[in-house]
Amino acid sequence: MRISRGLSRRDFLKMSGAGLAGASLLGLAGCGEESSQGSSSGGMWKQYKGMTLNFISENTAPTSAIAANLKPFKDLTGIDVKISQLELGSLVQKVSLDVSSGDPTIHVIYADPYQVMAPFAAALADLNDFNEDDSLPSVPKGLGDFIPTQLAAAGRFDDPDTLYALPYDAPTMIWMYRQDLFDKYGDQMSQDLGFDPTPSEKITWAQYYDIAKWFNDNADEVEYGTGQQAKQYDSLMCDFSNVLWAYGGDYFDNGVQVGKTGTDEPGPAKLDEAKAVEAAEFYKKLNEISHPGSTSWDWTALDEAFRAGELAMVPNWHEFAAGVEDSKLGGKVGYERLPTGPARSASMWGGTGLGINGELEDDEQRAAWLFLVWATSPETQLSGLKSNVGGGTPTRQSVYELPEVKKAQHRPSDMPNILTYPAVSKAWEPENIGLRPKIEEWNECDTVIFTECSKMLAGDQSPEQAMKAAKEGFDQANGV
Repeated sequence: MRISRGLSRRDFLKMSGAGLAGASLLGLAGCGEESSQGSSSGGMWKQYKGMTLNFISENTAPTSAIAANLKPFKDLTGIDVKISQLELGSLVQKVSLDVSSGDPTIHVIYADPYQVMAPFAAALADLNDFNEDDSLPSVPKGLGDFIPTQLAAAGRFDDPDTLYALPYDAPTMIWMYRQDLFDKYGDQMSQDLGFDPTPSEKITWAQYYDIAKWFNDNADEVEYGTGQQAKQYDSLMCDFSNVLWAYGGDYFDNGVQVGKTGTDEPGPAKLDEAKAVEAAEFYKKLNEISHPGSTSWDWTALDEAFRAGELAMVPNWHEFAAGVEDSKLGGKVGYERLPTGPARSASMWGGTGLGINGELEDDEQRAAWLFLVWATSPETQLSGLKSNVGGGTPTRQSVYELPEVKKAQHRPSDMPNILTYPAVSKAWEPENIGLRPKIEEWNECDTVIFTECSKMLAGDQSPEQAMKAAKEGFDQANGV
């Protein structure tokens, strides 16, 4: 059950800190919006001049872009920012220790919805308090400028009114494919396969399999038609989830809401149901014709194999596009929403928001809010897109409406990640977005699903046995 609001966050964390500490071992230039920064010469932005903020983040593109150019924020506020970028598992451990220590030192938290927000929501400040405070700048263009599904998924947990984070990044899994090879072999594939293989919203996962197998048998330019991120790791959960949802399976009842807002009581898992088993059977079948390296690859290794020219197509995070376009494949790759299954298309969303450590003194929290407003502003997100260290993908609708961003969606582009926007925008539609369960026990459940799927891919158990074991593991983790 969620803790009572009658019990302070600090008291709760003192009592439960030991348990929280072990929650996981997994693994921009420009001012803010003109309306909120028109008074930047006054006291609103300068009221905490001389303070230093500590920002802890996963190793991500938007944070790298901000770290490379903090001067605009320092000029605006007089505040210094120290940034620590870590692997996600290490970040979770540090956040856990900090919020339960009684002497917090982290101000701004990269609040991964599943590994940070869900287990540590009691330690995060309600951002509505700052956004509605007339003595502080509010979110430029309002909360409504954030992409709605991302505001809910990255910003809220359990309570639809409390806001724990502002959407900061938005990595999403899409279909990347060798456009040059589809152009070369398209007619031949159409004759052999009996359908138009051109990547589009019409292509099903079954047809994706057929296309991959065709490349295995007929194209010398690549070793295999497809590869998967099927290492026994979080990447396997992400890869499998796309297929699970596409086949109509899910982790829990009311899965969309559990992924969007989150819950403390998800109920029994649904992984032993027929649709989930069917999805597992297909996923195993797909891996049997995929590059044999797939079971040792996470998303980074899969990207490296694709850029090396070993694969004709892959499902991977869209933000790898910047590296793809900068490789020998630059200009030769196309991007599309993931294929459809019997139920729908589903593209795993992996976005995260920025939150504030609610264990800090009030002035420290208020200073941290200044950074959140600036770091998630349209101007900073646009600057990140242009960064030579590679920025993230905007979470603001208004950024995509800018003429220069619209122009960059076509080659030649100085914002290569934006080349994926036509595909990503379709993946973000409510009926297509894939949201893993936002529950306090997700870290344990994540390990269960990728462990059981890994055994399945190794031939140690059948798809049906894997899904049954996964359901039992989920239910045990959730006390069902």
